[in-house]
Amino acid sequence: MTPAARRRNSAPPREALLAAAMAMIAEHGLDGLTMAGLGREVGMSSGHLLYYFRTKDELLLQTLEWSEGRLGAERSALLSRGTVPVRERLLAYVDLYVPEGPRDPHWTLWLEVWNRSQYADADAHARQAAIERAWHRDLVALLAEGISRAELRRVDPDRIAARLRALLDGFSVHVAVGIPGAGRETVLTHVHDFIDDTLLPAPVPELPAS
Repeated sequence: MTPAARRRNSAPPREALLAAAMAMIAEHGLDGLTMAGLGREVGMSSGHLLYYFRTKDELLLQTLEWSEGRLGAERSALLSRGTVPVRERLLAYVDLYVPEGPRDPHWTLWLEVWNRSQYADADAHARQAAIERAWHRDLVALLAEGISRAELRRVDPDRIAARLRALLDGFSVHVAVGIPGAGRETVLTHVHDFIDDTLLPAPVPELPAS
C-alpha cells in the first residue's frame, strides 16, 4: 500500500479536521477552504469529508463550534480568577472578544456562518444561539459578581450585558472587515471608556476642609 493510500484509509480525528479547516481559513480566507482542498490537506477524499460533514455549511458551523470551544475554555480561565478585580477581568473579556485585526480567522468564520444562517435549519440556529448564550451568560455572571462586591454600580446585569455585547459586535465587525478608523486599539479604547463611564462607581466627593 502506498503512503497516500494509507493516509486516505486512516482518517484523522474530527478535531484534527476542524483545526486544519481553521488553519486554511487563516492562511487563505474562506474562499480558500473547499472540501477538495481540505481533503488534500488531511489526506482524505471529498466524498469521505462529506460523510463527516454532509455540506460545507455544516463544516463551517462545526469549525466555528470547535473554535468557540477553545475560546470558551480561555474565557473561563480568565473570568474565574476571583482574586483579580472585576474591571480587569472585564477588560480581559473584551480583549478576547475583539478581533485581532482585519481578516481575523475566527471572526471571518463567525460572519460567514451568520450570513448563511438565514437559510439554516432549526438545529443550526439552535447551535449558533448556544454560542451567543455562552458569551452572554459569562458576562452576566461577571457583572453580577462585580455588583455584589461593590466594584461596579448597581445595574441590571442582563440589560448591561446585552448593551455591551451589542457594542462589541458592532465594533468587532468594523475591525474584522478593516473599516478605516476602526482599528483594534481604537475600538478597545472606546469600549474601555464605556465600561468606566457606565459601570464604575462614581467617585466619592472630597469633603471641604474645615
